[in-house]
Amino acid sequence: MLHPKERQAIVDAEHLKLLAIAYVVAGGTNAFFSLFGLFYAFMGLAIGGTIASIPLQRGQPQPPAFMGWFFGAFGLAIFAAMVGLAALKFLAAHRIRQRRSRTLCLVIASVTCFGVPYGTALGVWTLLVLARPTVAQLFSAPPVDSPIPPSPTGEGVRGGA
Repeated sequence: MLHPKERQAIVDAEHLKLLAIAYVVAGGTNAFFSLFGLFYAFMGLAIGGTIASIPLQRGQPQPPAFMGWFFGAFGLAIFAAMVGLAALKFLAAHRIRQRRSRTLCLVIASVTCFGVPYGTALGVWTLLVLARPTVAQLFSAPPVDSPIPPSPTGEGVRGGA
């Protein structure tokens, strides 16, 4: 029979593993949907650019050029925001796997909560898991995958020459 601390350690490890997977999926979804911002930008630039000089129908007035540039700028802003959010989610997945930067993961989880409904669920779940004292201890311990053991002075010594 497992000791309660051993059981909790297993549960924490599984929850962190699932969180990392969920952030990779969420980041990939954000990266994919950022392409719609690029489509919007190209559509706006086409309206405001040289294609706008071709009449759509005879006798119809052309749309104002600034509208095309506005749509293009708006699309680029959406693209940049979505790619930035995707990068933050990939970073959160990486840091959760490493058990590092708990505060950064909490901030990214808070931002993720704005993505209704799935982002809210992921963000709240992350906040609940990272708020556990046992998980906080995992994040305060030295990284498990570190090839260099920490020295008392805080500097690692690499082997070799």
